Amino acid sequence: MEFETIPTVPTAEEILDRSFRRAAAKKKLKTNKDKANEEFVRSVASAVHDKLDTVVRSFPTFDRLPPFYRDIADILFSVDHLKKSLGAVTWAGEQVRTVGTQHARAMRPALDTGQVRRQAVARIASIVHQVEDDLLFLNEARNILRKIPHVTEEEFTVVVAGYPNVGKSSFIRLISSAEPEVAAYPFTTKGIIVGHRILGNRDRMQLIDTPGVLERPAAERNQIEQQAVSALVNVADAVLFVLDASEQCGYSIEDQKALLDEVGGMVDVPVIAVVNKADILKVEGYPTMSTVTGEGVEEVLEALLKHRSTPKVSPPEYIQE
Repeated sequence: MEFETIPTVPTAEEILDRSFRRAAAKKKLKTNKDKANEEFVRSVASAVHDKLDTVVRSFPTFDRLPPFYRDIADILFSVDHLKKSLGAVTWAGEQVRTVGTQHARAMRPALDTGQVRRQAVARIASIVHQVEDDLLFLNEARNILRKIPHVTEEEFTVVVAGYPNVGKSSFIRLISSAEPEVAAYPFTTKGIIVGHRILGNRDRMQLIDTPGVLERPAAERNQIEQQAVSALVNVADAVLFVLDASEQCGYSIEDQKALLDEVGGMVDVPVIAVVNKADILKVEGYPTMSTVTGEGVEEVLEALLKHRSTPKVSPPEYIQE
């Protein structure tokens, strides 16, 4: 997604100031006062309309986005709210163009074109200020969108899940060929982390570290947890569920296994459960690793790669390699 190319959304005052300056420059080129006033109104209306239209066109069509991006955007700032603001800005642009055309035409028979010009400017400014809050919101949304990490649907994608502090990020950092991209959103304390593993012949494995998902009803999950669920459901080709048998993460192993069962019910791809912190405590029946010592990390990676071409399974299966 080319969210990085969305330009800064100007404020109402910035749009008006730039448009007035541009119109004033064109007005100076006219020697006839009445023609100059008409040109000023037409120029202001055109500049404001074009800028508002550019703002709207710079945003993607959210209904056409892949489900992952659409869900993340909806979680972070509400796609419905954004659509309403884009609609308001579109309305303002059309209104400004209509007002400009009407007032420019009214100048031709007018005795005082200066008065008509002032009326047009006041009306245009009023319209733009009506969407000031929408412009501010769109700029906030733009800043959030630019920080959403790029997730490629074509690459083999492993979503790493589990409670907070079980070692998910550490695992990704150990096996990634580069430092993971970290996206910290203004509305959250931590966002999704994306890392990649080069597999040869320009092939890559994509790993997504989800923020810790807590085992509680969907309606009670915060934005961080909702992002994790979206990644699990929309982009995972396989899920690596990390358990912390030492319980140093702050959650009992029973609670962690219960969350494992919940995650399994969300997806229709292989779920590989592994116990981290094997240097502290191991659990019989599960593969183990230690992201501190590196023990078992390569074996876990090999287990994941076995599922690169595995078709989606239904019902979900837990794979304890």
